[in-house]
Amino acid sequence: MRQPLVLIPGLLLTDDFWREQVARLSDVAQCIVPSCHYDMDNFSDMARAILAEAPETFALCGLSMGGYVAQEIMRQAPQRVTRIALMDTSARADTPEQTERRRALIKLGQIGRFRGVTPQLLPVLLHPDNLSNTALTDRIMAMAEQIGRDGFIRQQTAIIARPDGREDLKAYSLPALVLCGRQDALTPLELHEEMATLIPGAKLTVIEHCGHLPPLEKPDETAAALRGWLAA
Repeated sequence: MRQPLVLIPGLLLTDDFWREQVARLSDVAQCIVPSCHYDMDNFSDMARAILAEAPETFALCGLSMGGYVAQEIMRQAPQRVTRIALMDTSARADTPEQTERRRALIKLGQIGRFRGVTPQLLPVLLHPDNLSNTALTDRIMAMAEQIGRDGFIRQQTAIIARPDGREDLKAYSLPALVLCGRQDALTPLELHEEMATLIPGAKLTVIEHCGHLPPLEKPDETAAALRGWLAA
C-alpha cells in the first residue's frame, strides 16, 4: 500500500519543484504537495494549515524553507508524522548577517524590483555548472513569479522569525533522512552533519556535484535516497 508523503517546497518554489520526485515515487507513495500556506507569514500558521489538510498520519519531507515548516509540524503534531526527511535546510535560527541579507532582498521587492531578486539568488541555489542550464533556471524563475513579490516578502518574514530547533531534533524517534547537495552554498554540509548527529539514528546522504536544490539538480539520486528512507 502506498504511504502518504507530504512534500513541502522551499522559498519561491511551488508544487512544480517536486515534479520529478512525484513521478519517481508515485508507485510507493501518495505524494501530496501543499499550497495552502503560501499566503502566510509565520511557520506556526503554515504548519497548522498543512496539518489541517494532511492525512491522519504521513511521511514528511521539506526542503530549505520547507524544512523549517517540517520542523514546526514536528513541534505541533509529532504523533502524526511517521518519518521525516530534511533537505538542504537548517535547525538553527537566522544569524544577524542572514537576517540583514533577507531584509535587503525584502526591500528590493518592496521598491518594485522583485524580478531582480531571483537572478540574485540563482548562484547560491544551484551548482555552478547548472547556472547555464536555461531549462532549470527558467523553471525556477517561473515558480518565483507564481509565488510573487508579496509571497516572497511573507516567506522571508517567516524565515527571519524562525526559532533555533536543535534541541527539538534530539526528541525525534522516527526514521529520519538528512540530505543535501555537496556544494550547497546556502545551507552547507556542516549544518546537515549537525542535524544528523542530533537526530537519533538519522541517515545523512550527500548528493555529489549538486547545489541547494537536489530534487531538481539530481532527481534520480534524490529519488533513490527517498525510496530508501520510505522503506526504512
